[in-house]
Amino acid sequence: MERLGRYILPSDALETDLIYPDSAGFDEPDCPDQLGMMCQCDMHKDIKLELSPHPHSMRKVVNIVIAVEKLKHIKKMSSGKFSQDALLNIILENVIEERLVKPLNATQTYCKTSRTLQCTVCDKYKKTLVQSNKLTNQDLHLKAVTLSAGTIQYKVQFSMSPYVSSDPQNNGQPVCLGISNSNLYIACTQSGGSPPVLLLKEVSGPLNTITAGDPNGYDSLLFFRKETGTDYNTFESVKYPGWFISTAFDDWKRVEMSQVPTDRTTDFTLED
Repeated sequence: MERLGRYILPSDALETDLIYPDSAGFDEPDCPDQLGMMCQCDMHKDIKLELSPHPHSMRKVVNIVIAVEKLKHIKKMSSGKFSQDALLNIILENVIEERLVKPLNATQTYCKTSRTLQCTVCDKYKKTLVQSNKLTNQDLHLKAVTLSAGTIQYKVQFSMSPYVSSDPQNNGQPVCLGISNSNLYIACTQSGGSPPVLLLKEVSGPLNTITAGDPNGYDSLLFFRKETGTDYNTFESVKYPGWFISTAFDDWKRVEMSQVPTDRTTDFTLED
């Protein structure tokens, strides 16, 4: 323990002497536990550094060393004593440790930003997402089709709205994909024990805030958009991690949710 004392406070530090228990003139420690005190340093009877034989973490030792180094550069007052403000700064900078405390079971919240991107979505094979009920009498869903010049009007225009998470992660940018000039949104939902499916969901309201486990199922509208390479984007369900929006290689196939790896493509481009 004497070695530790000598390392932290060398004899020339702070223009003071390091006094050991066996040395003459040793000041009695304030703590009544005489056996628990191995050494005490009296800095002009204003600051005392006390070291005990109990185990200390390396971090605590480093904090002590840093504090002592700080003391070397503090300007003394005319009386030769350290000012109270200077001592307080030492404590705040070197002793108090900051810890981030997160509330238990906090509900994840997603807040809509003011930006909205108007775009069309194509897969990497240049097939465009179209709304099925405009071509057939089937239920509302999306298909991937290679459009010709005469069918370009069937191309779906999307309004992509970015969101900010209360607990940001590295999964990508949370977004909602709504069909422009409508109340329809792409949603990833699950029924019973069946795999998640993609469908178009009618929504009323601005969707400014979405919480995980939303009673209206609005959290199924959120997807993590992640850029891959220079041109492509993937869209992973926030509610069902590992499930991505995907298309088949052939035309006129339904847009679905798939896990990767898959023979379907999960790479898309966004076009104005």
